[in-house]
Amino acid sequence: MQKKIFSVLITSLLFLNIGVFSQNSDITIAELRQHVYFLAADSLQGRKPGSAGSKLAAAYIHQHLFNGKTAQLEGDAGYQYFKVVTALQPGENTSFKVGKKSFKAMEDFTPLSFSENASANAPLAFVGYGMDFDADSVHWHDYAGIDVTGRWVLVLLGDPDMDNPSSPFAQHSQIRHKVMIARDHGAAGILFVAGENVNKNDDLLDLTFDMSESTAGLPALQIKRSIGDLLLKESGTTVNDQEKRVNDSKTSHSFMINKTVTATVEIDRQYDNAVNIMALIEGSDPRLKKQVIVVGAHYDHLGYGGYDSGSRKPDTLAVHNGADDNASGVAAMLEIAQKIAALPQGLKRSVLFIAFDGEEMGRLGSSWFVRNPPVPLQNIEIMLNMDMIGRLDSVKNVLTVMGTGTAAGLVSIMKPSVEKSGLTVNASPEGYGPSDHASFYVQDIPVLMFFTGAHEDYHTPADDTDRINYSGLQKITELVYDLVCELGNRELRLIFTEAGPKNQPELRRQFQVTLGIVPDHASTDVQGLRVDGVIKERPAAFAGMKKGDIIIALDGKPVNNIYDYMHRLSDFKTGQIISVEIIRDGDKHLLIVEL
Repeated sequence: MQKKIFSVLITSLLFLNIGVFSQNSDITIAELRQHVYFLAADSLQGRKPGSAGSKLAAAYIHQHLFNGKTAQLEGDAGYQYFKVVTALQPGENTSFKVGKKSFKAMEDFTPLSFSENASANAPLAFVGYGMDFDADSVHWHDYAGIDVTGRWVLVLLGDPDMDNPSSPFAQHSQIRHKVMIARDHGAAGILFVAGENVNKNDDLLDLTFDMSESTAGLPALQIKRSIGDLLLKESGTTVNDQEKRVNDSKTSHSFMINKTVTATVEIDRQYDNAVNIMALIEGSDPRLKKQVIVVGAHYDHLGYGGYDSGSRKPDTLAVHNGADDNASGVAAMLEIAQKIAALPQGLKRSVLFIAFDGEEMGRLGSSWFVRNPPVPLQNIEIMLNMDMIGRLDSVKNVLTVMGTGTAAGLVSIMKPSVEKSGLTVNASPEGYGPSDHASFYVQDIPVLMFFTGAHEDYHTPADDTDRINYSGLQKITELVYDLVCELGNRELRLIFTEAGPKNQPELRRQFQVTLGIVPDHASTDVQGLRVDGVIKERPAAFAGMKKGDIIIALDGKPVNNIYDYMHRLSDFKTGQIISVEIIRDGDKHLLIVEL
């Protein structure tokens, strides 16, 4: 079925007379513009993974990558498929009742996207904001003195200091964190409700995919304020009364409620195929051709935007064309492939071109590739990634290149290509960054990432074709081409060097401590958190943790996914000694870690 769909799309492209490789192998502004205009056209609807527009983009890229000098690597003619969630909707069994009164899904209540598919018929307890923590400046225990085992808990959204940007409650007020705390206290399920200070209009949260298939471990819903008031009526109070009381006193207030709630959560996840497109130009040297240079760029974008899409204007539903992000990088990759394929003698090393899908959803395509590599990872010499290279400032002519410290001598190797381009390079040695090269760096593969900088149009509908600097894009494409040729013909292999952490800096800042691991953000096939890498001379390394270990508990508390791990970690302090339970090769092990 997959092949039939793409066959129809390719036939449609030919019918539309969209040119494949021209006879001219030069990297031209006209061809770069053609690629960008096609990929960023409104008709491709923002290239959201799994969409019709994404499939059309994939077929276009495939058609332009394959010719007489490129070869497919595995089945499906150069397509590497993987599944993505494209939509969520409540299943037909989703229901909510208080006594004999039933309520309507998506009108009176909504299941949360990460809810467990489960049912519960249980009494109720109100537990304020549902927080339970000790910090240097604040101590807050909504579950103190109340046993909620086997009960639904009614929890306020937000925190008692919402207007304070430096609120000590901020990291403890996240919905997933509150669900985890309720689960730790034995709750049967959790009901969120918004007081008027958090949401005056009492809007229900959208049932949208939050980029993770990890569930919360118990049924989780949001109910309208009117239902919350019904639940609290016999207690002589309302949702707004409780919100005001807790906010004014800055003390928790929890109590049992003489009501029983019966609810079933059933969320149907709709899946579709995402796909990486791959083409290999085999090297000419019998010895060196086994070594592979990867040239990559992601082609997916945000579709029509909306909440939880990554759009910087989530309230605007419009095509997010993604001309710079990342039609520009794909256009450059296609032109480089065309020029290398036309070389009479080729390069000594092989070059693998990959258009990644699912980057905007968390590097799904590149993560899938490194777990299912069509060539051995140890044979990959380097990965060159182009992401947002279409906005070169014509006056400053500055190109940012990340990863220059990931292999010995990379800066020197780059120098001739940079000098020839006339561009000024802002070199950054760190190998980790928010794009597909990070999936390779955590596998100890040298990387280079090319980038012309963020701008106001980033992740908005304004990132369109008329904003691209096509002459600048041509210069950068020529530079990367020259560098690929230099790397492809060198006699010596690159030697990987670790350059900076292998995890996301923005996550590290949330915690007082870290284990010093690279968490596997994309994995959904394990119960726990898989370790993608262990950083040298950090707590996990000293304790003997290894790449591939699956963390299932921190200090005796379960870790089912990346969210559990993050929230557990936020409770620890420097110098604390904790136990970490792991699964390694099917067996359980207990490690003692000093943070």
